[in-house]
Parts: sequence; structure tokens; C-alpha cells
Amino acid sequence: MLRVPPADDELSFSPTKDREGTGRPPAPVASGMPVALRRLIVLVLNVATLVALAAGVVTLLSADGVIDAAEWVMLIGFLLATPWTVLGFWNAVMGLVLMHGPADPARSVYPYFSAGPAGRVRKLHSRTALTVFLRNEDPRPIFERIEAMRISLERTGLREHFRFFVLSDTSEPKVALAEEAEFQRFATVFADDDPMRPVYRRRIDNVGFKAGNVRDFLDQYGDDFEFYLPLDSDSVMSGDVMARLVATMEANPRFGILQSLVVGTPATSGFARIFQFGMRHGMRSFTMGASWWTADCGSYWGHNAVIRTGAFRDHCELPILPGRAPLGGHVLSHDQLEAVLMRRAGYEVRIVPVETQSYETSPPTLPEFAKRDLRWCQGNMQYWRFLRASGLMAISRFQILQAILMYMAPPAWIAMTIAATVKGVTGTFDPAYLQLGLGLFLTIFVLSIAPKLAGMIDVLATRGAVRAYGGPIRFLASALIEIPVSMLMAPIVAVYVSLFLVGLPFGRSVTWSGQNRDKLGVGWISAFKAMWPQTLLGFAMAAVLYAANPVALLWGAPFVAGLCLAVPFTVITASPGFGRMVARAGLFATPEESILPRVLRGLIPIEARPWRGIDARSSPMLPAAVPLTAKAEAGRR
Repeated sequence: MLRVPPADDELSFSPTKDREGTGRPPAPVASGMPVALRRLIVLVLNVATLVALAAGVVTLLSADGVIDAAEWVMLIGFLLATPWTVLGFWNAVMGLVLMHGPADPARSVYPYFSAGPAGRVRKLHSRTALTVFLRNEDPRPIFERIEAMRISLERTGLREHFRFFVLSDTSEPKVALAEEAEFQRFATVFADDDPMRPVYRRRIDNVGFKAGNVRDFLDQYGDDFEFYLPLDSDSVMSGDVMARLVATMEANPRFGILQSLVVGTPATSGFARIFQFGMRHGMRSFTMGASWWTADCGSYWGHNAVIRTGAFRDHCELPILPGRAPLGGHVLSHDQLEAVLMRRAGYEVRIVPVETQSYETSPPTLPEFAKRDLRWCQGNMQYWRFLRASGLMAISRFQILQAILMYMAPPAWIAMTIAATVKGVTGTFDPAYLQLGLGLFLTIFVLSIAPKLAGMIDVLATRGAVRAYGGPIRFLASALIEIPVSMLMAPIVAVYVSLFLVGLPFGRSVTWSGQNRDKLGVGWISAFKAMWPQTLLGFAMAAVLYAANPVALLWGAPFVAGLCLAVPFTVITASPGFGRMVARAGLFATPEESILPRVLRGLIPIEARPWRGIDARSSPMLPAAVPLTAKAEAGRR
């Protein structure tokens, strides 16, 4: 169900979704199957798929009547690596059926959110704090985003219901001075006696990381606001969407968290463009399918969500874990735990599973992506202590387990692939074992890209959607390139996650510090320092396989190639030249590049969408995109 972003701040969805015409969100009464039955169906589908796959693996491994040590590693690795990907597969399939089947997901999945023109908010009765969290980053682009959101709120006529809080955990003195200067520049547009004049506050010590920053804000200002909306330093949301989310929370007092679907902004980085292109069309089906069965136990991603302040302050404080960091002490990844604690308190956690105007930026290079990924990994590994927490719903415990298994899958995949390789090259070469290793790799890879495949089908089946992605040639070329690139990147990610998890019990840790949001380029030496383990493992496996039998190397090529090419992959995808090339061609374009929403004007450089100004004659291989008509923007099929 592609939702092409309109040029202004008002969402422009199909008017058939707003049948009440009251301008307020409808009551959250979902049509269709009861939630309990939905969850039972998902459980049966996932268990049946896992049992069938496991039975096939056991049959192959026990062909000689016995399962030896290497084969047990393969089997256990498969069982650990598969559940997360199987769940993603079924979420994507269900989401695709919901979006293009006979049912109306606006009624069965998200009846609480009014997405059409009739749902534009004219009046609010509450006050919402817009909290922006900073730590050791260049403040200028951050305050440009804040200013864009302020202007967007002004256009709604509801600005007096929102107040910005810039909550800094910056520890570098020069960056702190720059923050203060940018804040003073931003605050000059507000009168001194304006009750919604923005606030800047900097903590000297970032105790508790971001969750501690939130807690400090709640202790100081929580009584003054019914809701707060956490924004990361790279977040952008239109005023219209903020108002709609707040109005939905006003109309549904049992909602504790309302999470928007966050998508990436147009990027100049080639790596970011590739990554967010696949995420963009893939997240729709995945999120729709997940929302169908998680229902009131939705996920929270830590930003771009409206939260009921009192409920969060009273029920979502995280404990300090026993033991020393990194597995003890303050919890690094707070969001999913806060969601399950909110649900334990009796409040619902909901997701709006359609694209609105809720944005973030994507990491511009693979090392920056890895840094963020490992921070999440470290935080998720602290979750095991909460599996037996009292009072949690069964679905909440499953979500905690799911968050852990998401990062257990890469080392399990590495272990079973290496075991299959070792088994295949010891003694007489038997291609069956290498076929198993490759088969496991391909099976998990296909399952893992199922959301992307479903997203591609969604775009192709939605009227006007292909044009929003730059036209059929651009979209299909981008999709055909992005999938093998994902295949190359998968073993690279698996190795660095595996090495990090091995070192975690021995004190290896990542720090919560400033992130590179837009600087391009990674030198060859820096890339080798970051990717030498992948390179060494890749060439070692290639040598072993080739020595055993050249055919074995062919079987292992899909896995080995990504490891051997880790360094050039890192350098090329981070290079400014590569970014300019793909942006100029319009490859990996997202719908915002076709129609730039008003809230993003002034934030997105022309370098992120130069193809919109290229004459078709100067690019004979790639046709210029044609602006969508209003009818195509509203079309679902």
C-alpha cells in the first residue's frame, strides 16, 4: 500500500478511509478476526514452517544414520538462525495480503488513526513536549531540522500546543558551545514571555544514556505535559502528522505509546541510498503484517512516537541491572523494554503502519551502520534478564526473546556455514554438505529479503507507485542491484556481530557517542582496519574450499564473495563519487525524491535528487520521472 507523500504538510490519502468525516480519529475497534485468533494463526504458520525446515535438515544430516559433532553445530545453528527470518517472511506475506486483498487494513489494522483529508486536526486539548536528544554531533543540521518542524507546526495553527525541549548529553566543550549558539539563534523567533518558548538543557554526565536523559526530563517537566514526542537528532516530522498522532492519543486514553512508521530522507550517500531503498518498500508490508497480530502490543523504536507522559513516568522506568557493564548496569537499548512495561501497566502500544511524513536519516557508510548496529546488539543482549520479569504478557516476553534472537542469528549462521564447509572438505569431498551450507545460506537469505520482495510486489501492484520511485527502469534496476548488494553485505554484518558477541562477556563494549550523519568517504586503510576479520576469513575459506575441490569454492561463492570484498565494498559504497553517480542516475530513489514534502524543503540538497532536473535526452538509459497526478497519489491499487 504505497502512500506517495504530497508536497504540502497535509496527508493526502484516499478519502474512503475516513468514512465518519468528523476530523477526529475513529474509535479503535478493529474489524475482522479477533486478535487472539490472529496470533494463533501466526504461531501455527511459524511453527509449521520451522518444523518443516528442521525436518528437512535432520533428514539430510542423518542420511548415514548418525549425526556427528559438526552436524549438530549445523542443526543447532539452523534452529537459532531461522525463527527471526521465518517470522519476517510471514509478516511480509500477511502484510502484502492485507494491503492488496479484499479487506480494508484501515479498518482491521489501524482504525484508530485517521489518515485522510477529513482527519486533519483543527483543535487540540493537550500540551505536548517535543524532546530532541543530542550527543556530540554537529548542531547546525539538527537545528535546521528543528526549525523546519517549527515552521510546519505554525502552518497547522496548533503550535501553541507544542513546546521544543533540546536535551543535550554532549560532553565535548566545543560542541556544547556550538549547541548553545544554535539554540539561541533558533529561540529568537519566540517572544520572551511565550509559554511555549523552547528550552535547552545539557547534562554534564550522561548517566543512564538516552533513557536517563528522558527520565531527567520527566522529573523536571513531566507534570506540564500530557504527552511527549521523542525525536532523535536526525528526526523530522511534519506538523500535520504530529497533530494527528496527538489527536489520536487524546481520543484513546488507553493508548500509552503511538509509534509512527519512520522512513529515510533522500540521501547523497550511495550506501544510505541502497540501504533505505530496500528498507523503504520492504518495511510497509512487514510493519502492516506485524501490526495485524501484535495489535495492542506493538513495538516502540525510541523516537518519532507520541507517549503518554504520566503513564510512561510511572511505569516505564528501567532498573539498573546487577553486574558491571556491558551486560550489567544501565540498559543501553531502552525502547522495546519501555514498550513491554507500558503494556504491563495496562496501556496499549500501537503502530501506525502506513507512511506519513515521519523521517530519519540513514548511516552514510558501512562502518557507521556497524557502529549503530553493535550498540543495538549490546543493548539487546541485556534483555535476557527481563524474560522472567513479573506481570508481562506472553506476547511481550516473545518480543523480548525476538529482540535477542535477532542478534543471535548471525553467529549461528556463521557457525553452521563454517561447520558445513569443514564437513564438506574433510576426507572425501561430498558436495551434499556444501550444498547444505549453501542451501541454508540461500534459504535464510530468501526468507530475510521476503519483506523486500513483498515490497517490490506492492510497488508494482499499486497505481502510480513505480513512477514515484523514478519510473519502471529506475525502480527495477535499483531492485535488481539492491538484492545482490544485500547478499554481499549479509556475511559482512554476520561476522562483525559474531565477533562482537564473542567479546561482549569479556568486557568489549561500544560507547554512546556522536554519530556521523552525513560525512562521506572511508579510506582504504580505515576500511581494512574495520574489515580485516571478514577479509581474512573470506580468503581462508576460499583457499580451503579450493584446495579440497574447485567445485566446493563454487558452492561457497555466495558466502565467501561478500567476505573477500568487504574492504572494497566499504570504500566504494562510502565514496562521494559513487553517491553522485547513483543519485544522478536516480538509482535507489525513494518517493520523496519525486515529490519533496514541504517539511523537507530546505533540508534536502539538490545533490540528493539531481535526476529530477535531468533532461531525458541527457540520460537516454533512464527516463525522467513524470510527476504523479493527485489520483495516482491516492490510488492503492
